[in-house]
Amino acid sequence: MALNTLWFILIAVLYTGFFVLEGFDFGVGILLPFLGKNDLQRRTIINSIGPHWDGNEVWLIVAGGATFAAFPNWYATLFSGFYFPLFLVLIGLIIRGVAFEFRSKDANPKWRNLWDWCIFIGSLLPTILFPIAFANILRGVPIDANMQYIGGFFYLLNPYALLAALTVTMLFTLHGATFLSVKTTGEVEQKAKELVRWLWLLVVLLIVIFLGTTYIITDARERINFLMVIIPLIAVASILVAGYFLYKGQFGRIFFMSCLTVAFLVFTIFTLLYPRVMVSSLNPEWSLTIQNAASSPYTLKLMTIIALIFLPIVLIYQGWTYWVFRKRVSSDPKQLTY
Repeated sequence: MALNTLWFILIAVLYTGFFVLEGFDFGVGILLPFLGKNDLQRRTIINSIGPHWDGNEVWLIVAGGATFAAFPNWYATLFSGFYFPLFLVLIGLIIRGVAFEFRSKDANPKWRNLWDWCIFIGSLLPTILFPIAFANILRGVPIDANMQYIGGFFYLLNPYALLAALTVTMLFTLHGATFLSVKTTGEVEQKAKELVRWLWLLVVLLIVIFLGTTYIITDARERINFLMVIIPLIAVASILVAGYFLYKGQFGRIFFMSCLTVAFLVFTIFTLLYPRVMVSSLNPEWSLTIQNAASSPYTLKLMTIIALIFLPIVLIYQGWTYWVFRKRVSSDPKQLTY
């Protein structure tokens, strides 16, 4: 396998890890003001993701760093052309991180309510903006022969991208609710389970509509292959199987299925992209690919050696943290940190 392809796959895996793990974090943050009706319930909800949220964001940092090192032209075009939405994502993540640390510094209800809404906003912004960015990367944006994005911010707000934002927002909300259903106890757990029952069918419909629209809007039909068919089918099958487990009341398995759904939706985007990394709507020949956007072979070789050494260490460490904090969060105020 060529190193260009290997690093494309690795970056896809990194973004997948981010969206699967941070996806339930975002969903929990979005649900915080609505499922938590008092301070104890909100503290319980926040503590369910307290040990994980900052570690989950490492996947995004590593994905961005890998993009910069392996495909510098992709990084340059993406981060310059999509500067404003990515800036808003950064603001959202900063607000969210600050809110987690600040909300319990003062017992004043107004103070805590302010930071709870900051967690909501900081979770919602990336949830909306990331799918808008990736939908446009796949659909095609005006990139000229010099690899320069020549559109504006509002060009990105097309119906297809907004459909992607709605689909992912509802999916992450469901993902967060399923996480709370297996991570909390008492009234919060029951509210989360009821929300899962209400959201599941809506998410199924949105995913089917989004995938169908994707095959109409993009050039997928012209480049169809086995992976382009089987991967989105696995995403749909996963969310449908979640409905079976919902009928059985097996919420741990529902959470696993929602993880698979998120993962295979991300895989779908990258499968439809390959071997492009950004599609030009002006001229297909001006699209950025794993060839014209890549670093030198020596750089890719050196990065591969470093990744083989350190990536397993990071995966083992993060897996260990999830094992340590695997138990449900108690509603005892003395055991709540945030």
